[in-house]
Amino acid sequence: MALEKDLIDVLMDGISTEVYMPASLVETVPLSGGSINDAYRLVTTAGNYFVKTNSADRFPSMFKAEADGLARLGDTCSIHVPKVIAVGEYEDTSYLLMELIESGTRDEAFWRNFGMRTADLHRNTAPTFGLERPNYIGTLPQSNTQEADWSAFLVQHRLEPMVRMGRDSKKVDPAMAFRFERLYGKLSDLFPKEPPALLHGDLWQGNFLCNTNGEPVLIDPAVYYGNREMDLAMARLFGGFEASFHRSYQEAWPLEKDWEARVDLCNLYPLLVHVNLFGGSYTRQVDGILRRFV
Repeated sequence: MALEKDLIDVLMDGISTEVYMPASLVETVPLSGGSINDAYRLVTTAGNYFVKTNSADRFPSMFKAEADGLARLGDTCSIHVPKVIAVGEYEDTSYLLMELIESGTRDEAFWRNFGMRTADLHRNTAPTFGLERPNYIGTLPQSNTQEADWSAFLVQHRLEPMVRMGRDSKKVDPAMAFRFERLYGKLSDLFPKEPPALLHGDLWQGNFLCNTNGEPVLIDPAVYYGNREMDLAMARLFGGFEASFHRSYQEAWPLEKDWEARVDLCNLYPLLVHVNLFGGSYTRQVDGILRRFV
């Protein structure tokens, strides 16, 4: 879908404010690779930029939450994120205008640096698990109501909302929901006691880039303060992370004993997200994990 002229004018105003000089559009290049938003490279007289758009009515405040998440990650100075130029709405279209990240080479040094910087990110902590505001995981609303206890947060604001959503859409049957109920009482004994860690929240291979300096850049966050094993488990869920990423993280900040046994537990949440979005094999994958623990 092409960008409307009036929206382009709004975006050019944002770029002009950023660079302190008038900017005009040279070319709009549609970009592929995302399944949620429409995305474009904006070639302008002030350089190249990235913008994505979506329906303001279908996903209210989604880009504002994303911009907030990028700011939280960037403010730690632990790892790079794209600079946000402007975020807002024009008529029924929401938009997020950002710095364009040109691609570099993902070599061994990149992966080691990525692992170390992820550990640095996770050292940023807070008094409670959660966040002051809700956001999104993909296109699904994500509650971040703060809790003092990790297992309580995991149950009340991660697993159970997705189970209820699945029950309502018939993607989660009563037997699976019952197995989740049995699992909830065991979680406090399965997870180690660790301080809340600032998480990317959706750390799969589609949500990071390598810039021209060979440095990792995080995109599309679903941030909250949680157990750091959540990010690392998701990095294993769909592949795409080299072994040196995980080794470097472990060298920088070793995970607690038996973390390997908790990987599947951590991945119940992203798998439930996929159950609600896509159903199919993800439902069987969730059920297989549950049967091992209850």
